[in-house]
Amino acid sequence: MASTSQPLRGKRACKKIFWAVFPHACFILSLVIYAFLGALMFSHIEGNRKVNLSEEYRKFLQNLWYISRNLSAERDWFVNPKDIWTFFGSLFFCCTVFTTVGYGNTYPVTRIGKYLCMLYALFGIPLMFLVLTDMGDILATVLSKSYNEFKKLQSKILASKLCSGSACNKGDELKTRAQSKVVISEPLTIMELLKNQPGVKRKPIKYRNAEIFEMLIARENEHTKLARNKSIERWSSCPELARGKTMSRVIENFDKIGKQLEKFDVPFVLMVLVIFVYISCAAAILPNWETRLDFQEAFYFCFITLTTIGFGDTQLEHPKFFLFFSLYIIIGMEIVFIAFKLGQDRLIGLYKKNWSLYHLIYQ
Repeated sequence: MASTSQPLRGKRACKKIFWAVFPHACFILSLVIYAFLGALMFSHIEGNRKVNLSEEYRKFLQNLWYISRNLSAERDWFVNPKDIWTFFGSLFFCCTVFTTVGYGNTYPVTRIGKYLCMLYALFGIPLMFLVLTDMGDILATVLSKSYNEFKKLQSKILASKLCSGSACNKGDELKTRAQSKVVISEPLTIMELLKNQPGVKRKPIKYRNAEIFEMLIARENEHTKLARNKSIERWSSCPELARGKTMSRVIENFDKIGKQLEKFDVPFVLMVLVIFVYISCAAAILPNWETRLDFQEAFYFCFITLTTIGFGDTQLEHPKFFLFFSLYIIIGMEIVFIAFKLGQDRLIGLYKKNWSLYHLIYQ
């Protein structure tokens, strides 16, 4: 029976892990599919639009563009739309829409493109916030465990420094003396318990009853093990029961979204330090393909992006390379969101503290 139960336990563990990861993968996959569908839609609508301009007006806009390279709005009217609304350009535009960054250098011009952009943002922004909330739980769990382990290690180091050699030795001696005086009694069996009773010693027939009682208990334990194994086999063989249990697990995983983020509590200064290091890493990598940007401008661009401000004053020459940083953007936005939430909680606590102090003084 043990050999048959081990594969069943392994299958159950694999299914449990799969259905625990399934909601997170489902959200991210939905966002990726939504972004690709939006890129196909906008590249077809905005890329195939016709630009009807006179030759004189076209030359005037070209001269104006050469004088000032920052006038991207005029450029969209005389540059071929297919050069702007490529698949990667449209994908970059879709990412700026549902992340609410909105740089402003690429935008829909046609009327149907504007209507579809509003409809696309109406469904894309809640989906993006759902992904941020879901990944926030994972990130909050990782940061909380890391911070708690760091506090435990710090307390151990501090305790070892404060504890002198003689004091520790005296404490160890006292502990050993106390442990030597304490006699740990192991739990008695039913036979030993019945033998220690005086009534049982006088009547030897009760020994037989005790032996029978122990045999009944052992037999009952065997029956419970067999029933448990049969229930596992019946559960695995019945698809309706397995499907119902799977659905309940998935629903429980969906209900847990956002719970860890509400319990998250680390120092606000630590989160600011994490944001600084996180943006600095991207600012050091970004100038490798965006040669116009140095470290300071790249840091500024990443900060404006992760905080979803998106002025649009810094434009990327290779946005398709920046698309490889999509996961970086999502995680970075989540880190900034957690930092803002912690700052909000600290401000609420400060207001409560000041109000209670004011109430005590002027009561």
